Amino acid sequence: MPELPEVESLRALLARSVVGRVITKVEVREPRLRRPVRPQLAAALRDRTIRAIRRRAKYLLLDLGADVLLIHLGMSGSLTHRREPQGGDGVEPRSAGRLDSAVRLDPRHDHVKLMLDDSSALVYNDPRRFGLIKLLPRADLGAAEELKALGPDALSDAFNAAYLAAKARHRRTAIKNLLMDQRVVAGLGNIYAAEALFRAGVRPGRRAAALTPAEINRIVDATGALLREAIGAGGTSFRNYLDARGRPGRFAPRLMVYARAGERCYVCSTLIRSRVLGQRSSCYCPRCQR
Repeated sequence: MPELPEVESLRALLARSVVGRVITKVEVREPRLRRPVRPQLAAALRDRTIRAIRRRAKYLLLDLGADVLLIHLGMSGSLTHRREPQGGDGVEPRSAGRLDSAVRLDPRHDHVKLMLDDSSALVYNDPRRFGLIKLLPRADLGAAEELKALGPDALSDAFNAAYLAAKARHRRTAIKNLLMDQRVVAGLGNIYAAEALFRAGVRPGRRAAALTPAEINRIVDATGALLREAIGAGGTSFRNYLDARGRPGRFAPRLMVYARAGERCYVCSTLIRSRVLGQRSSCYCPRCQR
């Protein structure tokens, strides 16, 4: 599932290419996403200007004036900005030529298409259909069920050592599960929680309440640095994630422990171990992490 760096990378690209464009037509080819796309969506979006693109946790927010289009990519979704080619079938990314040859988007999964006034299109593709597209009045955004319970963004000043220490106090849950709880900190998932804990030298199964102030500080510092590096690399791609130009993220080669169980640690050569925490596989180095 795309996490904060992937969604932020996507937001930044789209902000440069589609802000100011007018939606001229909407095609909903498959409404059966995680929640059905409402039949009124196409008419409601027509002739609306994309004024800005923001992010809240793992959600994209397209500012349309009085309303906001909320988009969540789910587990396999992508939102690519494409231009209709001259004299051919299908669509191409706006400024990057054809889709990356190693990662092809099956047009059968192009479920929602927003045509823009420069003959380009925003296309939502989602093979597993776990994503979400929902139009909300701007005034109701703070109370939206998807957003109202979210904790501070993992890149915000509000996510600091004092805050995390307060949330960890008296909590018996594993620190990795605490970091992945969107009510505690918004935007982290399995990949970046595991990697941040490796950088901080803390095992993912450690009880949150048992962490020292120094460990809490290291986790917060490592999280911010890691996320910014991943954003700079366009995020991480393993299967489906593509940015707005149809390109995979480039951060995967820098991952130290995620999905590397049984391989040697890049730092100390100890075998990476894995355990299940909160029904998710959690990889760690038993020597580098305490």
